[in-house]
Order: sequence, then structure tokens, then C-alpha cells
Amino acid sequence: MQKDRRLLVSAFVTVIALVASACDVIPGLGGGDTPSGTVKIVSSLPMTGPSLTQTQTIVNAIKMALEEVNYKVGNLTIQYEALDDATPATQKWDGAKEAENARKAIADSKIVAYIGTFNSGAAQVSIPLLCAANLVMISPANTYPGLTKKAGASQGEPEKFYPGCKRNYTRVVPADDLQGAVGASWMKELGAKKVFITHDNELYGKGLADVFREAAKKQGIAEAGYEAAPKADNYRALANKIKDSGADFVYYGGIIDNNPHLLVRDLKAAAPSIKFMGPDGIAESEFLKGAGAAGDGAFITFGGIPPSEYKGKSKDWGDAYTKKYNSKPEPYAIYGYEAAKVVLDSLKRAGSKATDRAAVRDAVFATKDFDGVLGTKWSFDANGDTSITTMAGMMVKSGNFQFQKLLQTK
Repeated sequence: MQKDRRLLVSAFVTVIALVASACDVIPGLGGGDTPSGTVKIVSSLPMTGPSLTQTQTIVNAIKMALEEVNYKVGNLTIQYEALDDATPATQKWDGAKEAENARKAIADSKIVAYIGTFNSGAAQVSIPLLCAANLVMISPANTYPGLTKKAGASQGEPEKFYPGCKRNYTRVVPADDLQGAVGASWMKELGAKKVFITHDNELYGKGLADVFREAAKKQGIAEAGYEAAPKADNYRALANKIKDSGADFVYYGGIIDNNPHLLVRDLKAAAPSIKFMGPDGIAESEFLKGAGAAGDGAFITFGGIPPSEYKGKSKDWGDAYTKKYNSKPEPYAIYGYEAAKVVLDSLKRAGSKATDRAAVRDAVFATKDFDGVLGTKWSFDANGDTSITTMAGMMVKSGNFQFQKLLQTK
């Protein structure tokens, strides 16, 4: 009889253990403790040229997130490497270099997450490569809509970036179909009657200019001109054309690497009364330095909250960053930190499958109600887009970006 009771107790304990084990499993993902060993995370950002001021703070922020957990998730040790997708020759992101980075990541089976890219044009290079290898991407900065959805996309997008593979790309910032629309609405509110639209002819810049163009029409703002302004040493001819167009506003879509500060200086010299608006691609201290006094009065839209307006967890993080690095973070640094935290959380939720790329990818896409440092809980949708839609309007005053207002998305 005593023996029978022991057998019964043993069987009961076994059943309880099996049930407990089953309860730890997230459908489609691993369960229980993470395996021992080492996994790697890489970032791919332009670490050469004007963007370095911004991207170095993103790398710093990623390191902060990893240091907080002592580079460990459960039994896993995490290694991190910051890759540069810019070249000395271009002084900005380079398609061949980005492809090289992606292939390097694919070749190393220990790499389970790719934080990047910074530029949307670079993303369209690496997404298909990494997608075929089931390697998840989390961008702290890409905003071109066509990478994830049809709104604001070109023909064949976004499907062409995921040829015969399961989606692998996510971003923790709002896309430009939102930014372009709120920019046009804000410009109308600022009294714009006629706008000259220009862009740097890159995926991000032209895409944003086109979204703005459609939104401006709906706002009743007349179009004085539409012209590409690729990287150049001066924009005097374009500035004179804008002056003669009768525009009272200029909208620029592009990135700091393509010399928008020179456009602002030449525009100010030719037509000082014409107002200028640009996107988050120029919301960097390098723009302030390059534009100098000519930059004062420029309006800037930003997909999120600028550092000057951080509150709660965002402010605590910003203060910790400043204390650690003895400098203030650039606007996208907090998104680098959030991206790294998502990777850490996803590795934990992947459990016993945390060394498997496909499982980590699925865990990232399953991110829901993430309570990070962005000021509100957020989730990824099926496209890989964040549920956060907060936009901010800033104005350059006395050589600094000064918050003006929140820009409402509809």
C-alpha cells in the first residue's frame, strides 16, 4: 500500500511538471530557460561621415541596454558588434557596403538580430537578403512607408522586399506616410500659401516629399515647384529658382548627409523671407552646425518626442545617458535603446529556441504592449510597424531645436 502511494505521488508530480512546462511555452516559440552558449547582435549604421554624430549615440544606447543585463539573457551570453554601412568615399551609407554587412551577418550563424538600418535606402538593400536567412531586423530610424506597407509606397512595394520569405523587418519609429501628412497640416497652420518641394533623390527623401506633396494638395497649398536637389557643394541656382517661383515656403525631403544645410544657407541669401521645413532626417546637431545663423527659423518635423520634451521613463533614460556619456543623446538614440530592449525581451520569450533565428524573428513580431522608455506601451502590427503615432514639431532658434507642439495624426 505504501508503495502504491509513492507511485501515485510520483505520477502526480510528473503530471504537474509537464503542465507547468507547457504553461511556459508561447505558441510558436520556445519555452523554459534559454539555452547556454553565445548569440550575437549586430547593428548596421553609417559610422563614417556627417551621420556619425547621430549614429554614435545610437550605438552608445544599444550598449547601455546590453550593459544593464550584463550582456546576458538567462543562460545566454550576448555579444554585440557595430558595423559601418558608410564609406570614406561616399561619406554616407553605401549600398554595396550595406549588402556586405548583411552577408557578413548571414554567414555567422550565432547572429540572431540585426539592428538597422539608419537610412531607408540601405534597408531596401538588406531586407531581402536577411529575410531569406530568417534574420530579424529592427530599425531605430527607417521611416520610408514602402518598406512595410502600401500607403506612400511605390509599385510592387512592400512585397518585393520579401521574395518568398516570411517578413523579417520591423521599426520602432512611425513611418513617413504619417510625417508627411502632419508636415503639410502644420505648414498650412503656419500660413503657407505656396510651397516649393525639393528632395535629395534618395528613397527616404523623395518618398517623403511625394507623401507631403499629396497631403499639401489636400490642404489647399499651391505648388510653386517640385525638383530634386541631390548632394552638391552649393544650391545657388535652385535658391534663385525658388525665389522666382513666388513660394512662401520650401519643403525639403532628405538627410543630413546630402547637404541640406547648404541649401538653407543659399536660400537665406537669395530669399530671406521664404520659410523652410524639413523632416527628422535633418534633425541632427550637424544640421545646426552647418546651417549656422541661416538655420534659425527652420521648421522640423520629427517622428516621436525630441529629447528636450522627455518625461517619465524617457527623461530617466535621457538623464542616465547624459550621466554615462557626459553628453546629451541625439533624437534617435532612445530608439536604438528601445530596439535593443526589444531584442533582449524577444530572446527571453523565445526561451529554449533563443539561438534559432526564425524563433527570434517570430518573438520580435509578437511584441505586444511593450513597456519601454518611449513614454507609452506599444506593439508591432503584422507589417512590423509600431503602434506609436506621436509626432513633434520643432523650430530652430538660437542654434537649437526648440519644441513647438505635438502634431496630431488622423
